[in-house]
Amino acid sequence: MITLDGLTKRYGDRTAVRDLSLTIEPGLVTGFLGPNGAGKSTTMRMILGLDRPTAGTALVGGRPYGAYRHPLRQVGALLDAKALHPGRGARRHLLAMAHSNGIPASRVDEVLGVVGLPEVAGKRAGTFSLGMGQRLGIAGALLGDPPVLMFDEPVNGLDPDGVRWVRELMRSLAAEGRTVFVSSHLMSEMELTADRLVVIGKGRLLADAPIAEVLAGSSRRRVRVRGPQPEGLRRLAAELAPHGVAAEEVAPGELLLSGTKVDPVGDLAFRLGVPLYELSPQDATLEQAYMELTAGSVEYAAPEGATR
Repeated sequence: MITLDGLTKRYGDRTAVRDLSLTIEPGLVTGFLGPNGAGKSTTMRMILGLDRPTAGTALVGGRPYGAYRHPLRQVGALLDAKALHPGRGARRHLLAMAHSNGIPASRVDEVLGVVGLPEVAGKRAGTFSLGMGQRLGIAGALLGDPPVLMFDEPVNGLDPDGVRWVRELMRSLAAEGRTVFVSSHLMSEMELTADRLVVIGKGRLLADAPIAEVLAGSSRRRVRVRGPQPEGLRRLAAELAPHGVAAEEVAPGELLLSGTKVDPVGDLAFRLGVPLYELSPQDATLEQAYMELTAGSVEYAAPEGATR
Protein backbone atom coordinates (compact mmCIF):
# COMPACT_ATOMS: atom_id res chain seq x y z
CA MET A 1 0.00 0.00 0.00
CA ILE A 2 1.13 3.55 -0.78
CA THR A 3 -0.18 6.38 1.41
CA LEU A 4 0.24 10.06 0.57
CA ASP A 5 -0.78 12.66 3.14
CA GLY A 6 -0.63 16.35 2.24
CA LEU A 7 2.28 15.67 -0.10
CA THR A 8 3.65 18.94 -1.46
CA LYS A 9 6.72 19.86 -3.49
CA ARG A 10 7.78 23.40 -4.34
CA TYR A 11 10.67 24.56 -6.49
CA GLY A 12 11.12 28.20 -5.66
CA ASP A 13 7.83 29.94 -6.45
CA ARG A 14 6.54 26.99 -8.49
CA THR A 15 4.47 24.27 -6.80
CA ALA A 16 4.87 20.97 -8.64
CA VAL A 17 2.70 18.90 -6.26
CA ARG A 18 0.10 20.54 -4.03
CA ASP A 19 -1.37 18.92 -0.87
CA LEU A 20 -1.82 15.49 -2.45
CA SER A 21 -3.58 12.96 -0.18
CA LEU A 22 -4.61 9.50 -1.38
CA THR A 23 -4.13 5.77 -0.80
CA ILE A 24 -3.03 3.33 -3.47
CA GLU A 25 -4.60 0.03 -2.47
CA PRO A 26 -3.24 -3.51 -3.00
CA GLY A 27 -4.98 -5.91 -5.34
CA LEU A 28 -5.67 -3.24 -7.98
CA VAL A 29 -3.93 -1.69 -10.95
CA THR A 30 -4.09 2.04 -10.22
CA GLY A 31 -3.50 4.26 -13.24
CA PHE A 32 -1.79 7.61 -12.66
CA LEU A 33 -2.80 10.21 -15.27
CA GLY A 34 -2.19 13.87 -15.88
CA PRO A 35 -0.90 16.30 -18.53
CA ASN A 36 2.80 16.96 -18.99
CA GLY A 37 4.02 18.99 -16.03
CA ALA A 38 1.15 17.83 -13.81
CA GLY A 39 3.51 16.46 -11.14
CA LYS A 40 3.30 12.71 -11.82
CA SER A 41 7.04 12.02 -12.01
CA THR A 42 7.72 14.30 -9.04
CA THR A 43 5.13 12.40 -6.99
CA MET A 44 6.70 9.05 -7.86
CA ARG A 45 10.17 10.36 -7.05
CA MET A 46 9.00 11.54 -3.63
CA ILE A 47 7.48 8.12 -2.91
CA LEU A 48 10.90 6.59 -3.64
CA GLY A 49 12.81 9.17 -1.59
CA LEU A 50 14.54 10.62 -4.67
CA ASP A 51 13.00 14.05 -4.03
CA ARG A 52 12.39 15.46 -0.57
CA PRO A 53 8.81 16.73 0.02
CA THR A 54 8.39 20.36 0.98
CA ALA A 55 5.51 19.21 3.19
CA GLY A 56 3.52 16.07 3.86
CA THR A 57 4.51 12.42 3.78
CA ALA A 58 4.76 9.52 1.34
CA LEU A 59 4.73 6.07 2.95
CA VAL A 60 5.07 2.59 1.49
CA GLY A 61 3.69 -0.14 3.70
CA GLY A 62 3.42 2.42 6.51
CA ARG A 63 7.10 3.45 6.36
CA PRO A 64 9.21 5.87 4.30
CA TYR A 65 11.02 4.11 1.47
CA GLY A 66 14.39 5.08 2.93
CA ALA A 67 13.61 3.32 6.21
CA TYR A 68 13.82 -0.13 4.60
CA ARG A 69 17.15 -1.96 4.86
CA HIS A 70 16.42 -3.91 1.67
CA PRO A 71 14.06 -1.61 -0.24
CA LEU A 72 13.99 -3.69 -3.44
CA ARG A 73 12.20 -6.40 -1.46
CA GLN A 74 9.46 -3.91 -0.58
CA VAL A 75 9.14 -1.71 -3.66
CA GLY A 76 10.01 -2.39 -7.29
CA ALA A 77 10.10 0.64 -9.57
CA LEU A 78 10.76 1.56 -13.17
CA LEU A 79 10.97 5.32 -13.58
CA ASP A 80 13.66 5.60 -16.26
CA ALA A 81 14.69 2.61 -18.36
CA LYS A 82 17.96 4.32 -19.32
CA ALA A 83 19.10 4.84 -15.72
CA LEU A 84 21.82 2.17 -15.84
CA HIS A 85 25.48 1.73 -16.81
CA PRO A 86 25.47 1.36 -20.62
CA GLY A 87 28.64 -0.74 -20.67
CA ARG A 88 27.37 -3.35 -18.23
CA GLY A 89 25.65 -6.52 -19.44
CA ALA A 90 21.98 -7.00 -18.60
CA ARG A 91 22.64 -9.90 -16.24
CA ARG A 92 25.52 -8.10 -14.51
CA HIS A 93 23.33 -5.04 -14.05
CA LEU A 94 20.68 -7.13 -12.32
CA LEU A 95 23.30 -9.03 -10.30
CA ALA A 96 24.63 -5.75 -8.89
CA MET A 97 21.11 -4.78 -7.86
CA ALA A 98 20.52 -8.23 -6.32
CA HIS A 99 23.76 -8.21 -4.29
CA SER A 100 22.94 -4.76 -2.88
CA ASN A 101 19.68 -6.08 -1.42
CA GLY A 102 20.60 -9.61 -0.39
CA ILE A 103 18.69 -11.21 -3.29
CA PRO A 104 20.03 -14.57 -4.55
CA ALA A 105 21.62 -14.69 -8.02
CA SER A 106 19.11 -17.34 -9.08
CA ARG A 107 16.40 -14.68 -8.96
CA VAL A 108 18.24 -12.73 -11.69
CA ASP A 109 17.83 -15.58 -14.14
CA GLU A 110 14.18 -15.96 -13.13
CA VAL A 111 13.27 -12.35 -13.93
CA LEU A 112 15.28 -12.37 -17.17
CA GLY A 113 13.09 -15.28 -18.21
CA VAL A 114 9.91 -13.49 -17.13
CA VAL A 115 10.68 -10.44 -19.31
CA GLY A 116 11.97 -12.46 -22.27
CA LEU A 117 15.65 -11.45 -22.18
CA PRO A 118 17.60 -14.63 -21.32
CA GLU A 119 19.20 -14.85 -24.77
CA VAL A 120 20.67 -11.33 -24.51
CA ALA A 121 21.64 -11.51 -20.82
CA GLY A 122 25.31 -10.93 -21.64
CA LYS A 123 24.69 -8.07 -24.07
CA ARG A 124 25.65 -4.56 -22.97
CA ALA A 125 22.59 -2.62 -21.81
CA GLY A 126 23.70 0.47 -23.73
CA THR A 127 23.11 -1.38 -27.01
CA PHE A 128 19.52 -2.28 -26.16
CA SER A 129 16.59 -0.83 -28.08
CA LEU A 130 14.07 1.26 -26.14
CA GLY A 131 11.73 -1.73 -25.87
CA MET A 132 14.48 -4.04 -24.62
CA GLY A 133 15.53 -1.40 -22.11
CA GLN A 134 11.95 -1.26 -20.84
CA ARG A 135 11.95 -5.02 -20.37
CA LEU A 136 15.23 -4.85 -18.46
CA GLY A 137 13.81 -2.09 -16.26
CA ILE A 138 10.74 -4.19 -15.52
CA ALA A 139 13.04 -7.10 -14.62
CA GLY A 140 14.76 -4.83 -12.11
CA ALA A 141 11.41 -3.84 -10.61
CA LEU A 142 10.44 -7.50 -10.19
CA LEU A 143 13.83 -8.56 -8.82
CA GLY A 144 13.02 -8.43 -5.11
CA ASP A 145 9.54 -9.98 -5.58
CA PRO A 146 8.11 -6.87 -3.84
CA PRO A 147 4.52 -6.29 -2.69
CA VAL A 148 4.51 -2.77 -4.18
CA LEU A 149 5.35 -1.95 -7.81
CA MET A 150 5.57 1.41 -9.56
CA PHE A 151 5.97 1.95 -13.30
CA ASP A 152 6.34 5.22 -15.22
CA GLU A 153 5.38 4.78 -18.91
CA PRO A 154 6.25 1.05 -18.96
CA VAL A 155 5.11 0.39 -22.54
CA ASN A 156 7.28 3.04 -24.24
CA GLY A 157 9.09 1.48 -27.17
CA LEU A 158 7.27 -1.85 -27.01
CA ASP A 159 5.61 -3.47 -30.02
CA PRO A 160 1.92 -4.50 -29.81
CA ASP A 161 2.82 -7.94 -28.46
CA GLY A 162 4.99 -6.32 -25.79
CA VAL A 163 2.25 -3.87 -24.85
CA ARG A 164 -0.18 -6.73 -24.37
CA TRP A 165 2.42 -8.60 -22.30
CA VAL A 166 2.87 -5.60 -19.98
CA ARG A 167 -0.91 -5.28 -19.62
CA GLU A 168 -1.26 -8.92 -18.65
CA LEU A 169 1.74 -8.69 -16.30
CA MET A 170 0.27 -5.68 -14.45
CA ARG A 171 -3.07 -7.37 -14.02
CA SER A 172 -1.50 -10.64 -12.86
CA LEU A 173 0.62 -8.80 -10.28
CA ALA A 174 -2.47 -7.05 -8.91
CA ALA A 175 -4.35 -10.37 -8.86
CA GLU A 176 -1.61 -11.69 -6.54
CA GLY A 177 -2.55 -8.95 -4.07
CA ARG A 178 0.26 -6.54 -4.90
CA THR A 179 -0.04 -2.77 -5.12
CA VAL A 180 0.49 -1.72 -8.77
CA PHE A 181 0.83 2.01 -9.55
CA VAL A 182 1.24 2.84 -13.26
CA SER A 183 1.71 6.19 -14.98
CA SER A 184 0.95 6.40 -18.70
CA HIS A 185 -0.21 8.76 -21.43
CA LEU A 186 -1.76 5.94 -23.48
CA MET A 187 -5.45 6.31 -22.67
CA SER A 188 -6.62 3.30 -24.69
CA GLU A 189 -4.14 1.03 -22.94
CA MET A 190 -4.92 2.42 -19.49
CA GLU A 191 -8.62 1.83 -20.15
CA LEU A 192 -7.82 -1.85 -20.70
CA THR A 193 -5.40 -2.18 -17.78
CA ALA A 194 -6.42 -0.05 -14.81
CA ASP A 195 -9.05 -0.81 -12.16
CA ARG A 196 -8.79 2.62 -10.53
CA LEU A 197 -7.60 6.03 -11.71
CA VAL A 198 -5.79 8.86 -10.01
CA VAL A 199 -5.77 12.02 -12.14
CA ILE A 200 -3.80 15.14 -11.25
CA GLY A 201 -3.40 18.50 -12.96
CA LYS A 202 -1.02 21.31 -12.01
CA GLY A 203 -0.10 19.27 -8.94
CA ARG A 204 -3.67 19.01 -7.65
CA LEU A 205 -5.84 15.92 -7.31
CA LEU A 206 -8.62 15.96 -9.93
CA ALA A 207 -10.00 12.43 -9.55
CA ASP A 208 -9.46 9.30 -7.45
CA ALA A 209 -12.09 6.71 -8.35
CA PRO A 210 -12.75 3.37 -10.05
CA ILE A 211 -12.36 3.69 -13.81
CA ALA A 212 -16.05 2.89 -14.39
CA GLU A 213 -17.02 5.80 -12.14
CA VAL A 214 -14.73 8.20 -14.02
CA LEU A 215 -16.26 7.15 -17.34
CA ALA A 216 -19.83 7.32 -16.02
CA GLY A 217 -19.27 10.85 -14.73
CA SER A 218 -18.31 12.22 -18.14
CA SER A 219 -20.71 14.57 -19.87
CA ARG A 220 -19.84 12.73 -23.08
CA ARG A 221 -21.88 9.75 -21.90
CA ARG A 222 -24.80 9.48 -24.31
CA VAL A 223 -27.74 7.30 -25.35
CA ARG A 224 -27.96 5.79 -28.83
CA VAL A 225 -31.46 5.48 -30.34
CA ARG A 226 -32.23 3.73 -33.65
CA GLY A 227 -35.57 3.09 -35.26
CA PRO A 228 -37.39 2.66 -38.59
CA GLN A 229 -39.12 6.07 -38.47
CA PRO A 230 -36.73 9.08 -38.68
CA GLU A 231 -39.66 11.48 -38.23
CA GLY A 232 -40.72 9.63 -35.09
CA LEU A 233 -37.21 9.94 -33.66
CA ARG A 234 -37.19 13.67 -34.42
CA ARG A 235 -40.50 13.99 -32.55
CA LEU A 236 -38.91 12.09 -29.66
CA ALA A 237 -35.95 14.49 -29.67
CA ALA A 238 -38.30 17.52 -29.73
CA GLU A 239 -40.16 16.20 -26.67
CA LEU A 240 -36.86 15.73 -24.79
CA ALA A 241 -35.34 19.10 -25.70
CA PRO A 242 -37.22 21.17 -23.04
CA HIS A 243 -35.72 18.84 -20.42
CA GLY A 244 -32.14 19.74 -21.37
CA VAL A 245 -31.54 16.76 -23.64
CA ALA A 246 -29.45 17.49 -26.74
CA ALA A 247 -29.97 15.32 -29.83
CA GLU A 248 -27.53 14.66 -32.67
CA GLU A 249 -28.90 12.94 -35.78
CA VAL A 250 -25.89 10.90 -36.87
CA ALA A 251 -27.82 9.13 -39.66
CA PRO A 252 -31.43 8.82 -40.82
CA GLY A 253 -33.14 6.82 -38.12
CA GLU A 254 -30.30 7.16 -35.60
CA LEU A 255 -29.84 9.68 -32.77
CA LEU A 256 -27.25 10.28 -30.06
CA LEU A 257 -28.84 11.89 -27.00
CA SER A 258 -26.86 13.79 -24.35
CA GLY A 259 -28.14 14.70 -20.90
CA THR A 260 -30.42 11.74 -20.30
CA LYS A 261 -30.49 8.01 -19.51
CA VAL A 262 -31.95 4.98 -21.22
CA ASP A 263 -35.09 4.47 -19.07
CA PRO A 264 -36.81 7.85 -19.57
CA VAL A 265 -36.12 7.71 -23.32
CA GLY A 266 -37.68 4.26 -23.55
CA ASP A 267 -40.71 5.33 -21.53
CA LEU A 268 -41.25 8.37 -23.75
CA ALA A 269 -40.86 6.38 -26.97
CA PHE A 270 -43.50 3.93 -25.72
CA ARG A 271 -45.94 6.76 -24.89
CA LEU A 272 -45.40 8.39 -28.29
CA GLY A 273 -45.70 5.10 -30.12
CA VAL A 274 -42.26 5.44 -31.70
CA PRO A 275 -40.83 1.99 -32.61
CA LEU A 276 -37.16 1.40 -31.79
CA TYR A 277 -34.50 -1.01 -33.04
CA GLU A 278 -31.90 0.04 -30.47
CA LEU A 279 -31.81 1.95 -27.18
CA SER A 280 -28.41 1.70 -25.51
CA PRO A 281 -26.06 3.71 -23.26
CA GLN A 282 -22.85 4.89 -24.92
CA ASP A 283 -20.13 5.44 -22.34
CA ALA A 284 -17.45 8.01 -22.97
CA THR A 285 -13.99 6.74 -23.79
CA LEU A 286 -11.29 7.26 -21.19
CA GLU A 287 -9.67 9.79 -23.49
CA GLN A 288 -12.88 11.85 -23.58
CA ALA A 289 -13.36 11.66 -19.81
CA TYR A 290 -9.70 12.51 -19.23
CA MET A 291 -9.82 15.53 -21.54
CA GLU A 292 -12.83 16.86 -19.64
CA LEU A 293 -11.15 16.38 -16.25
CA THR A 294 -7.91 18.05 -17.28
CA ALA A 295 -9.29 20.79 -19.55
CA GLY A 296 -8.20 23.55 -17.19
CA SER A 297 -4.92 21.93 -16.14
CA VAL A 298 -2.87 21.75 -19.34
CA GLU A 299 0.31 23.80 -18.97
CA TYR A 300 1.94 23.09 -22.33
CA ALA A 301 -0.55 23.37 -25.17
CA ALA A 302 -0.18 24.49 -28.79
CA PRO A 303 -2.34 27.47 -29.85
CA GLU A 304 -5.72 26.40 -31.18
CA GLY A 305 -5.62 25.89 -34.91
CA ALA A 306 -1.83 25.83 -35.05
CA THR A 307 -0.46 23.93 -38.06
CA ARG A 308 2.91 23.03 -39.41
